[in-house]
Amino acid sequence: MGTGTQELVSWMRGHESSVSSISVHGSGKYAITTSTDTAQLWDLDTFQRIRKLNVRQSVGIQKVFFLPLSNTILSCFKDNSVFAWEFDTLHCKYQLPTPVEGSVLFYKVFAVTRDSRTLVAGGKSNHLHLWSLQLKRLVRIIQMPEKVRSVRHLEFLPDSFDGGSNKVLGVLSQDNVMRFINIESCKLLFDIGSPEEGISTAVISPNGRYIASVMENGSLNLYSVQALTQEENKPPPAMFKVVEDGPKYTPEENKLITKVTSGKSKGPWKSKQSKIQSRLLKVQATTSLENKENELPSGLNKKRLQALLKGFGEYPAKYRMFVWRSLLQLPENHLAFSSLIDRGIHSAFVNIQKEYPIKSRKLLRVLQRTLSALAHWSAIFAETPYLPLLAFPFVKLFQNNQLICFEVVATVVVNFCQHWFEYFPNPPLNVLGMMENVLAHHDKELLRHLIKYNVTSQVYAWPLLETLLSEVLTREEWLKVFDNIFSNHPSYFLMIVVAYIICSRVPLLHCNQAADFEYFFHHRNNVDINVVIKEAYHLMEATPLDIHPQHMLDDFTPLTKGQYPVFNKYPTFIVDYQAREWEKIRQDEIEYLRKRQLAHESEAKAQEQKAEDEAWYRKQKLLREAEEQKRKILLEEEEKLAEQRQRLAVGKKELKVKELQLLDASRRRFLNYQQDQLQMELKRLDDEIARKASLREQETAAAVQDIELRQMELESQKQLFEQHLIKDQEGVTKEMKEEVEAHRRKVDLEDQRVQRLIEIDREETQKAHTVAEENLAKAEQKHIDTDWRLQAQRRLRRDDQDRERCYKEIVKLLHDNRVKEAELLKAMRETEEKKTFNISVAQWEEVVHNKARLEEEQKAAAAADGHRKQFLDDKMNDALELAEKLHREDGCFESLHNFKARCTERGVEIQQVPRSGNICLDDLSTLASSPHSRRRAELARQERELMAEVRRLRQRLTSRAQTRHSPATTWSP
Repeated sequence: MGTGTQELVSWMRGHESSVSSISVHGSGKYAITTSTDTAQLWDLDTFQRIRKLNVRQSVGIQKVFFLPLSNTILSCFKDNSVFAWEFDTLHCKYQLPTPVEGSVLFYKVFAVTRDSRTLVAGGKSNHLHLWSLQLKRLVRIIQMPEKVRSVRHLEFLPDSFDGGSNKVLGVLSQDNVMRFINIESCKLLFDIGSPEEGISTAVISPNGRYIASVMENGSLNLYSVQALTQEENKPPPAMFKVVEDGPKYTPEENKLITKVTSGKSKGPWKSKQSKIQSRLLKVQATTSLENKENELPSGLNKKRLQALLKGFGEYPAKYRMFVWRSLLQLPENHLAFSSLIDRGIHSAFVNIQKEYPIKSRKLLRVLQRTLSALAHWSAIFAETPYLPLLAFPFVKLFQNNQLICFEVVATVVVNFCQHWFEYFPNPPLNVLGMMENVLAHHDKELLRHLIKYNVTSQVYAWPLLETLLSEVLTREEWLKVFDNIFSNHPSYFLMIVVAYIICSRVPLLHCNQAADFEYFFHHRNNVDINVVIKEAYHLMEATPLDIHPQHMLDDFTPLTKGQYPVFNKYPTFIVDYQAREWEKIRQDEIEYLRKRQLAHESEAKAQEQKAEDEAWYRKQKLLREAEEQKRKILLEEEEKLAEQRQRLAVGKKELKVKELQLLDASRRRFLNYQQDQLQMELKRLDDEIARKASLREQETAAAVQDIELRQMELESQKQLFEQHLIKDQEGVTKEMKEEVEAHRRKVDLEDQRVQRLIEIDREETQKAHTVAEENLAKAEQKHIDTDWRLQAQRRLRRDDQDRERCYKEIVKLLHDNRVKEAELLKAMRETEEKKTFNISVAQWEEVVHNKARLEEEQKAAAAADGHRKQFLDDKMNDALELAEKLHREDGCFESLHNFKARCTERGVEIQQVPRSGNICLDDLSTLASSPHSRRRAELARQERELMAEVRRLRQRLTSRAQTRHSPATTWSP
């Protein structure tokens, strides 16, 4: 839940049972939640689960928590086993041994000292187990007074002067009284609460000055630890008494067990509540101002941190970020920071990736947001060119927490960059003058060398200041330097820059060119950073007061809580003028970009038009080439046509000559035939020949003349015909030219129609494929229906066979009965013949009549059996024929439907479809070309097998086999 917006930030799911405790790592990035069955490790930056600790159901989890100022996780289980885990690898470091016999108690509550060296555990007993986590053994068992039967809560009382090795332990017991004891001397120092006004829960402030308790009556009491221990700070009385003797233990146990003794008399904390409240609310005037200044909000002491820093040279890497946050006293104003972030990316940093290309997109995004928030906070930061260089090291360190990153940069600017912006946009000449005075006092030779080569403070000091020494130091060196900067007065930052210059005097004295000096202060150099830090401390102490920057710079001032302070320590008119000029430049740039975009679009359109023109010219060139090629082909065809016409004329001439020759031959043969007939007539009619000889000769001469005249006419007609042929040839040539032109136009139209027909044929083919697929599906459904019907018919046939077998058994029984009756009648007849008594004629006739009637009934029964069998056979044949007919009709239905559809599309009317279901050849070719032709062939093969099976069944039924035949295969579509 967000403390500023009071909105749900994240919902971390994973526990199946209720969460009993939550422990947060000292860096604030990780947390452990504990329930009875599991413990889970969470990343508070992403709210994602990292690891999960599972245990057997028989052993529950009591508590899992981080050790203070340590990288160790302690897990306590309900079987009193305690395990320590390494946080980085989650490997088990060690396990505490089982306590000695006779002192075992079930652990319920735990407390750890600030230095993570001592663990205290309690439970349903008046004993407390004191464990040394360094020695990994039980060092002491503390026995509480008899009134204490169980312990509900344990918490150490922090002390700023014990180095984290807390000695005072608060024990909240079942009687709702919280007793504070010294774990070294086992003295009862004081207690709060009473059985009448009991404490439900209590918590101690991080600095150990106050105790807040929620009472059972619902009230909230606030106690001052200094007032409660005021009686304890007096000289101790001459005697002290034992609260109560504990039970007897063996000598080995007595070495560990120590009784809690009372080292106080009844003080004012035992008086009534009104007196307690008046005493607690009283401000203690004895608290020194120095301690107040050194106390940090997180419970750390600045003097202790400085002593630790001087001893080790740097803070521990695991806790450096936590120490920095404490030293800078960050307010963590979530709401104010959110309002700055909600304004979006500042216009001055929209294209920051062009000026500062960073490979990591996440790092670039965090840098851009941090700089935008600073620009929204104060307008000067939007115009500061070196702000990205100043903020980048902190952005890289705190990239997972943008709020902390912003507040660290803002704190550095407010405190360690004092008076930087008074000469804006120029470098801070006043600050550089301070540094030059310090350098002149401590190393005059180096300063004279720099002045000799015109190297000013803007060359040797300003590059180190504006980059916060990040260009000339490695990551580890830079962190070590800022451990010291954050722990001292803001003037120490200037001193460490001067110390860096002084420690680099040897290479600087050998430089004699301005480019060399510039290169030196922009790149890493072989300088021992520890020497630089010591030199900075020496400068802080040895610099005279009149030139010391400490008297010119204000003391460290943290950012205010709730809202960030106003930052206006810069020439407003210059910044406003630059902002207006930058805005004007941005507008001009936007207009230029718009015009350039229009120019690019126009150029793109011109290029596109040029490409279209080139494509059109290429197309026209191809068309001309195609036209020339077609003209060449047309000329070749015309030449071939002229040759064919010449050959045709020669052929016609030869054919005409042959015709004339045939006519001549036919005429001669006819003349010969006539002569033969005449000779025959002459032989028969000799007398008439003689009489008409003269007349025949005249007629013959006339006929010869006519023939010659006919030949002459034929010659003249031939010449006339050749003249007409020449004229016709000219006309034909002209007509052929017109026909060739018409043919060319016709060919073009036919090409278009052919193309259209190809498209129509493709569409029809696609439609035919679709219809074929639908028909295939219908055919498969028909086969399924046919199979079902066949199975139904088989079941009916089996039922009929069963009834037939039953009928046969009945007939057999009737037959046996008739045989027995006949034997009985025969025996009776023989018996009657043997009898000697007399029977009347009427009785004998009655017997004969009954016998005849019996025989008639037997015949009628036999006829009925035959009729019934015939009826069953006819029904079975009809059923099989019906099934075969249905199957045959289903098999040809789809083909017939497709055939009708195609004929309708082609404009052909179907007059009559044969009943046999035969398909036309076009339909068969279409089906053969279909992609499902193989499937159809398979269906046809199955149909043939089905028909063969039906025929075999019919033969079996016709032969009236007595055995039953069940189908051996299963039909599948």
